[in-house]
Amino acid sequence: MELIFCKWVWVFLLCCWLIFAVGLSVEGLRENSKVRGVNLGGWLVIEGWIKPSLFDDILNGDMLDGTEVQFKSVTLQKYISAENGGGMKVTVDRDVASSWETFRLWRVSESIFQFRTSQGQFLTCNGDGGNVTAAAESASVTETFYIERNFNDRVHIKLKSGTYLQALEAKQLTADYLGTPGWDDNAATFEMIIVSNILHGEYQLANGYEHDKAKEIFKKHRNTFVTIEDFDFLYRHGINTVRIPVGWWIAFDPNPPAPFIGGSLEALDNAFLWAQTFSIKCIIDLHAAPGSQNGMEHSASRDGMTRWPTTPDYISQTLDVLDFLASRYANHPALLGIELLNEPSAGSVPLDILVSFYKQGYQIVRKYSSTAYVLFCQRVGNADPFELYQSNLGSENTVVDLHYYNLYDNFFANMSSLDNIQYIYKNRQTQLQALNSANGPLVFIGEWVNEWNVTGGSQTDYQEFGRAQLEVYNAATFGWAYWTLKNYNKHWDFEWNIRNNYLQLQLDTFSAGCSSSKQILNLVSLLGFACGCYFLL
Repeated sequence: MELIFCKWVWVFLLCCWLIFAVGLSVEGLRENSKVRGVNLGGWLVIEGWIKPSLFDDILNGDMLDGTEVQFKSVTLQKYISAENGGGMKVTVDRDVASSWETFRLWRVSESIFQFRTSQGQFLTCNGDGGNVTAAAESASVTETFYIERNFNDRVHIKLKSGTYLQALEAKQLTADYLGTPGWDDNAATFEMIIVSNILHGEYQLANGYEHDKAKEIFKKHRNTFVTIEDFDFLYRHGINTVRIPVGWWIAFDPNPPAPFIGGSLEALDNAFLWAQTFSIKCIIDLHAAPGSQNGMEHSASRDGMTRWPTTPDYISQTLDVLDFLASRYANHPALLGIELLNEPSAGSVPLDILVSFYKQGYQIVRKYSSTAYVLFCQRVGNADPFELYQSNLGSENTVVDLHYYNLYDNFFANMSSLDNIQYIYKNRQTQLQALNSANGPLVFIGEWVNEWNVTGGSQTDYQEFGRAQLEVYNAATFGWAYWTLKNYNKHWDFEWNIRNNYLQLQLDTFSAGCSSSKQILNLVSLLGFACGCYFLL
């Protein structure tokens, strides 16, 4: 009798091991599958390239926060320059413009601005008759200037008092022009050159419009860009998860700090309700941290600078936001996980600071949930995702998020369609296999897209590129999420890709639909195996 009992114990343990080895799945998803997701990008964190029309009615829309400008005296034919990039005097003596002669706008209104130097100081003037310097570490009244602009990009710059700045032969910038200048060649007239105007994010949209108009724009966008019908579409096409980017200001809803507009929390609540209706899970992705973790528009950077890692108060505030999100949604049946921070910059965020933050964020989520997945995004730029596997970030239900784009690097610039597909199989697949076999967090391809730098690609080319990516990314132990649900650029638009048959999910959908049958077959096979083992022992 004892021998029989021991044989059955041995067989039971063997079956348990075999069941586990059949294939990993993600806890909480229907049919024991992995994440097959879509990002709701451009919804609760604005990215202007996703929906450019949001910015159409902003006055002086080419002078948003973070726009880089240069000023050239029309009489001296010299550029305004902040010596050493800031912190010193201002001169008007440069023949050629570079970083010292380039200023980033902080927009106060359509015609009122503050000018930030490349080193982070602000232009300042103490009043009528004073010299302009670049010594202010923060911006207030004396760092605020009014711009008058004509159609030929000539501008006048004046103080609140009405006194105009001018550049005389002394090559200094002074607030002492007498009277009102015309647009002819005079010492108070400058040519304004817009060097770049690439930031079109949440900050630029909210601060670009007058407050009441901004509230109207945001309300309409949040109510219409993503709806319950979209969740129905995703469910019908086999999508089981949405990754939802949110900004730090959501924790202050309904009255977030200026210029941010309240209402994103209500929209997130709606997304959870819709997701629950269609048995879809949600990953909350903290896409924008205070001070910006990467200087990009999608982190709501005001001026392209990354101040999050160098400001302890910003890091502490970010942890408070995670606490707010975890406490609010930890017990919601639709929650799958919380991503602590999206795309921290490898060039600006030191690994030790990020690891410390990630460990604290993990503990915050665990305070409210023992099962919710905690996602750690790899640093973007020159960083190896293995650095996170070596950091001991957490012990239970942890995930490393990788973002795979055959874009944003000169390496991909001249690749053919075949080159791109081979890169997926040779490079992406190799890295995924190595990460999958590492002893650590699960692997998530949290952003990818069926787009490349190939010009004139056919529908068949796109289908094959998408098929290659799906085949490889399906092997990620946590799964994948497409960027993004809707987009002005059609190949980035998941719904457009599906409806127009540029991205084919049929095989994946069939595979997911058959997972229950496969599990039954696996169990039957294991039962047969167990019986065979019993009689052979």
